[in-house]
Amino acid sequence: MNPRDVGGRGLPVHARTLVLAIESSCDETAAAVVEGGRRIRSSIVATQADLHAQFGGVVPEIASRAHVESINGVIARALAGAGVELAAIDAVAAAHGPGLAGALLVGVSAAKALALATGRPYIGVHHHEAHMYAALIEDPTLEPPCLHLIVSGGHTLLIAMDDHGRYRRLGGTVDDAAGEAFDKVARLLGLGYPGGPVIDRLAAEGDPDAVRFTRPMLGSGHLGSGHLGSGQYDFSFSGLKTAVVQHRRRHPDQAVADVAASFQAAVVDVLATKLLRAALDTGIETIVIGGGVAANSALRSRVAADAARAGLRSVIPARALCTDNAAMVGAAGWHRLRNDGPTGLAGGATPNLALPGT
Repeated sequence: MNPRDVGGRGLPVHARTLVLAIESSCDETAAAVVEGGRRIRSSIVATQADLHAQFGGVVPEIASRAHVESINGVIARALAGAGVELAAIDAVAAAHGPGLAGALLVGVSAAKALALATGRPYIGVHHHEAHMYAALIEDPTLEPPCLHLIVSGGHTLLIAMDDHGRYRRLGGTVDDAAGEAFDKVARLLGLGYPGGPVIDRLAAEGDPDAVRFTRPMLGSGHLGSGHLGSGQYDFSFSGLKTAVVQHRRRHPDQAVADVAASFQAAVVDVLATKLLRAALDTGIETIVIGGGVAANSALRSRVAADAARAGLRSVIPARALCTDNAAMVGAAGWHRLRNDGPTGLAGGATPNLALPGT
């Protein structure tokens, strides 16, 4: 055996290793089979969006119950889609944090039960790390160092991936995450839930220059400063949300599409500007976006254009890999198994789990 095919604790981990992965950190019940950390054999996602729409956001107890009802069927469909029996799986991975406690526990419990029943190793995967590894599925040639912008309903983060398993947190949100702001503004505009996709669609019909909303914390730090930290890569979207509220009260008759497009333009401007600024300051030549908000069409176009102008490489995963899915958990789990070996079965779900090294 090639020594490079031996992972943590002497376990064989190679390009044919099959990982059955489970994701249940919020409101999607997902399972996937991933081969060699980069090839998707199957990926199944059962969404709960309709269950939570009437409440305007995710209700944790409803999410947990829905996971319990869906998890076995989703896993069975993932195995069938990959054309394999459970006995052919080499390891089982699950997102064990951060996320909703009850929701995480469903996926972690299922993964540990399967690992125990089959004698296969169990791997606990950090949800943010999984979002970073979605890019390696999208582009199998991708290798660190990379600069990752992770944008979702609960998190907005800038993370430098110096190597597999080696991360530096450059910035994050100080209040509302970008996805949370999209949901709240959509609710204010009467557009329903989830807010991100509907604002994205409506913004295409509006004028992004109709309202010049403030770009919160955009001026902190500057290009080429060479100085990291001090909050220049942090984000704040609570004030922008308030600005939309105030504008709507003053101009109730303005076209909703124009307000949506202007709000989206402000969010995208802040996210893309800080991502490019951090890349130039760190000297990292590959930029990546991930998380549910990375499915936003304006953000995807802006990041690709900024990277091209600056001579940087951009990797933007397919939309199905940006929203929560288990394939990204399988990719990250393969690398975790290779580098560190399995996770102990005594470990549970950790809602506020910190990314290793940050």
